[in-house]
Amino acid sequence: MQIQWYPGHMTKTRRMMEEDLRLVDGVCEILDARIPAASRNPDLSELCGKKPRLIVLNRVDQADPALVRRWAAYFKGQGYAVLETDCKSRKGISGFVPAIRTMLSEKLRRYQEKGQVGRPLKIMVAGIPNVGKSTFINQIAGRKSAKAENRPGVTRGKQWITVDQGLLLLDTPGILWPKFEDPEVGMRLAYTGAVKDDIIDLETLSSGLLSLLWRQYPDAVTGRYRVELPADAPGYALLEAVGRKRGFLISGGEVDTERAARIVLDEYRSGKLGRFTLDLPPEEEEA
Repeated sequence: MQIQWYPGHMTKTRRMMEEDLRLVDGVCEILDARIPAASRNPDLSELCGKKPRLIVLNRVDQADPALVRRWAAYFKGQGYAVLETDCKSRKGISGFVPAIRTMLSEKLRRYQEKGQVGRPLKIMVAGIPNVGKSTFINQIAGRKSAKAENRPGVTRGKQWITVDQGLLLLDTPGILWPKFEDPEVGMRLAYTGAVKDDIIDLETLSSGLLSLLWRQYPDAVTGRYRVELPADAPGYALLEAVGRKRGFLISGGEVDTERAARIVLDEYRSGKLGRFTLDLPPEEEEA
């Protein structure tokens, strides 16, 4: 299934980001720790060029802790600064400003040598829709500066937010790329709600998610839904089994798979199913 979702405002956003990158000292790229690979915009590296970059692995409270550590190590090995955060509990938030100052220590030293001690650092905050970017900025700034809503494509305009006298953040609208060459990338974005649910049939989406979890985290699925199926069970069979166990039956004893699909997606996205990371670091994908 080829998923394409590139509204006109995202083309405009890309042009705006190209212009605004000239104004900033570095970039903070926010990723979803549940899907660190799928939630990366491949256009961003091209746009950012050699700008220093801090990778924020957000929503670590919903991700697999062991895989979060492996992803952090991978990004550090690529030369990025890395910060792990959970905006709900504010975990990692206090480390943001020190991480930025460490990343840009050479620039701060040059400012000092030129007598520009009070000159603020300017950081662009970027990320795909619904990755938690606005909530992250609000936590950093300590107030509701950026509009946060659990819906893709809410932040539209350019916003400068003052963190302190020495740091300004440039909030940018969430931007996806024109199409997903790997259909699985599009599916993983849809699992987490980064693309709108009306792009893909919910039963297809939920079946795909269950199939993936059944391969990578079978104990979590059996623990939550009490299903007993073979290791190679297809996703739709899992969805039917979940619906039957929950008693989602309609006339004739048929399973209401649409209702089951909504429940599975809701429980995955809320963290009730467990803590999962669906992407492996590149070296492990190749292994």
